[in-house]
Amino acid sequence: MIKFIEQEPYSPIAHTYEVEKILHKEKSKFQELTVIQNPFFGRMLLLDGIVQITDRDELFYHEIITQIVMHAHPEPKRVVVIGGGDGGVVKEVLKHKSVEKVYFVEIDEAVIRVSKEFFPSVSEKVDDPKVEIKVMDGAEFVRSVKNIDITIVDSTDVIGFARTLFTKEFFDNVKNSMNSNGMFVTHTESLHFHKDIVIEMQENLKKVFPVVDLYTQCIATYPGNWWAFAVGTSGLDPRVMRHPFEIETKYYDDEIHERLFVTKKFYKKLINRELKW
Repeated sequence: MIKFIEQEPYSPIAHTYEVEKILHKEKSKFQELTVIQNPFFGRMLLLDGIVQITDRDELFYHEIITQIVMHAHPEPKRVVVIGGGDGGVVKEVLKHKSVEKVYFVEIDEAVIRVSKEFFPSVSEKVDDPKVEIKVMDGAEFVRSVKNIDITIVDSTDVIGFARTLFTKEFFDNVKNSMNSNGMFVTHTESLHFHKDIVIEMQENLKKVFPVVDLYTQCIATYPGNWWAFAVGTSGLDPRVMRHPFEIETKYYDDEIHERLFVTKKFYKKLINRELKW
């Protein structure tokens, strides 16, 4: 059996995966897309040689990047999903009956197409009538939209063409697109390997949003495993659930919501750069 070695550009380790079969491979305008079959993880989507999702563990990412803010918001109706071409975040958003509109903004149409073919259970909601697909740069899109409740950025790593989604200018535009209860969330890499990036994103968000916080999640297929998520809001505390947990999930629940946030003491030491590793 052949093996695939993932060497993430800014991580000090490599992951090795057995490949039963290469199911798909193509080069889009933006990146190389590959779908492989692994004996443990099932189908795996790779973008430029980096694992994005797998059949087995995508729920640990999609549920957590989505459901924290969806439950912290009192009544999310208008949601922007930037990136996430596999459709997993869109699926999680639409579990909420209050949602009336989802702007699904993905720069690479090929990711949507390939995901619909090879990950149908993940992308099953992208053609829902509530979803409006925009094939364009998310940084450009947020300049023109208003009255948004929640914006979720599910991008590739904080490098290359995705870098525009992690700048203060982008955060300013997101804030300006929101209503008075607006919430924003994005991943910010690994606390183990990319601590400085995690801190930088918190600092940039604090220049824009009145309330900024940090939660983490273990994800087996992401380098460093201890993945960090940054939240910025117009004033609401994201640690507080504002409506009952009534949707169907496999991992996320009301107890998980509270426990994923880092402690106040740890957060203070992190932001003050007192932690050395």
